[in-house]
Amino acid sequence: MDIATAQRRTLYPPIQPYDSGHLGVGDGHSLYWELCGNPDGKPVVFLHGGPGGASSPDHRRQFNPDKYKILVFDQRGCGKSTPFANLENNTTWDLVEDIEKLRTQVAKVEKWQAFGGSWGSTLALAYAQTHAERVTELVLRGIFLFQQYELDWLYKEGGASSLYPDKWEEFVAPIPENERGDLLQAYRKRLTSDDPALQLQAAKAFSAWEGNVVTLLPSPEVMEEFTEGDKAIAIARIENHYMIHKGWLEEGQLLRDVGRIRNIPGVIVQGRHDCCTPPRAAWALKKAWPEVDLRIVPDGGHLYNEPGILDGLIRATDKFADR
Repeated sequence: MDIATAQRRTLYPPIQPYDSGHLGVGDGHSLYWELCGNPDGKPVVFLHGGPGGASSPDHRRQFNPDKYKILVFDQRGCGKSTPFANLENNTTWDLVEDIEKLRTQVAKVEKWQAFGGSWGSTLALAYAQTHAERVTELVLRGIFLFQQYELDWLYKEGGASSLYPDKWEEFVAPIPENERGDLLQAYRKRLTSDDPALQLQAAKAFSAWEGNVVTLLPSPEVMEEFTEGDKAIAIARIENHYMIHKGWLEEGQLLRDVGRIRNIPGVIVQGRHDCCTPPRAAWALKKAWPEVDLRIVPDGGHLYNEPGILDGLIRATDKFADR
């Protein structure tokens, strides 16, 4: 083991929430939330990926519990939030305002750090560009900007399919050849079907495709998590919903509006071999936002808990812990 690897930071010890509950945010949605760490510590909001993922006990362990007041929550339709896998009134901008409600009604803080990876990085950027005065720092991983080339990379032949041709065949298999010109719409038809069996079959195939591209090396544990019935339904339905609507963002919007956040200290941790959100987007964001600290991890893929990615994230939260 080389010195760099030996010195890599890892998760803080397991902790339990000191408070948790549900917050009604309107439109029939109720969000599950947890507060962890130091009630008087530096506030941070953790934004999970997906869209359609959920929070987990390990997510809160990316912060020093003695120094951070950590708010973790499940986004609309995700995890323990209700109604489950619901697509109505579920947009990027609904979530941005949900974060503000959590800040004022649950965390009860003036400002906080926004921490998010993958889709969570998109949401963190959208939130910070809307409410810049409420964000102390940004810690981002696996940048996804909802630009057309990023959607094409994941859902059209010639992108990630070039690296995972065998898994791509499994992804397109449930869709008849005459519908494969628009896989997102073809899957949407099945994911919103009244036939539970058809919906579940489509959800497992859609979610499995993502499970394959997010890991640097094959992971049976990740695949089991992504294809478990309820999780697959939430990931596939909500992610497909957001992808079809291009995140309710104009093309290039998050790069165009980066001037709103250039005075906010930020760190980006990006895996060199990230096949889900390739480094091109992180590099474009760095060029638009020269002040941000971009750390490209040479042996990193997409997931937060890969050794090099996790090291970068925890070094970032430690760096800002006393700020």
